[in-house]
Amino acid sequence: MKNRSITKDEINELPIIRFQGKMHVITHREDCLNAIDTLRSKNILGFDTETRPAYRKGVEYKISLLQLSTNENAYLFRLNKLTFVRELQDLLANTDIIKAGVAVRDDIKGLRKLSKFEPGHFIEIADLAKKLNIKQLGLRSLAAILLDRRVSKQFKLTNWELPELSEEQLRYAATDAWIGLQLYNKISAILKQESQL
Repeated sequence: MKNRSITKDEINELPIIRFQGKMHVITHREDCLNAIDTLRSKNILGFDTETRPAYRKGVEYKISLLQLSTNENAYLFRLNKLTFVRELQDLLANTDIIKAGVAVRDDIKGLRKLSKFEPGHFIEIADLAKKLNIKQLGLRSLAAILLDRRVSKQFKLTNWELPELSEEQLRYAATDAWIGLQLYNKISAILKQESQL
């Protein structure tokens, strides 16, 4: 690992990284169950959520989108259309499958407002990054330091409850979950390598 910190200017000079795999937008129960069947066979998933931003004090929205990603496929569950079905809760409670992401505690808290499931085997990437003495623990900084790439945050504050999400919104959401998986794999490889030095 070259650097354990990075400036905003250095981040802005990096090439953008985007999820290039297949995106599955899920709005119906049958598609949800099929996706869950596929995801159950994985050991590690990238994880993230999106919520419509609130611009007024006291206004709060529920999580609109839950993203789970493999290396090749991103599953985007539109919870505002689908509801938080029991089978999806069971997947998130499954202790055999790692769900890796940045700021997962806030995401879990938001999901538990929808239903009081017991989260199983969630990994906070920032906690792993601390073991490498990385101080900048946001997704954008971690991607820059560990993957030498820049994650665009252009669509973070968009309306995730629109009837149809744009290609750009979907790609942004897929990237956020997929990056969690890439960061987990990268940090795991570095920690393994450093333990063998």
